[in-house]
Amino acid sequence: MKDGCPTTRKACGAAAVGPDTAHISNAPFLQDGVAEGDIVRFMTAADGTCWATERVEASGNCTIRVLPIPDGPLGRSAHAVHERLAPLGLGGETFSDELPLVAFTVPVTADLPAVKAILVHGETEGWWAFETGCVTDAWTAA
Repeated sequence: MKDGCPTTRKACGAAAVGPDTAHISNAPFLQDGVAEGDIVRFMTAADGTCWATERVEASGNCTIRVLPIPDGPLGRSAHAVHERLAPLGLGGETFSDELPLVAFTVPVTADLPAVKAILVHGETEGWWAFETGCVTDAWTAA
């Protein structure tokens, strides 16, 4: 959650469900431990930025962040990253044009071994680097 609190700005990627709880409505770019669909308790920093402090209800989704390698076969193309992962049912958003970091939601229903395989393949081929922002026991076991 960033750029304002869910009680005042829905654009931040969360919608208030209580005085200090919110429903995460997109893949988080800047915070680990939460995923789209989770209900979280949050606090507001002095600069107005909201941060999840705990997960109240887990959605079962995972968050994966992918950064295309600028001098790799995909270049800086976030679109090319989306094209390779969308067939697996992953939806994602790009952070910015300057930093083509893509945060993906891996739905609880996704073929987790296939998702992991394409992520590792892409990293091995120099397409991208990736990190897990929030994973489930099912992800770990896959």
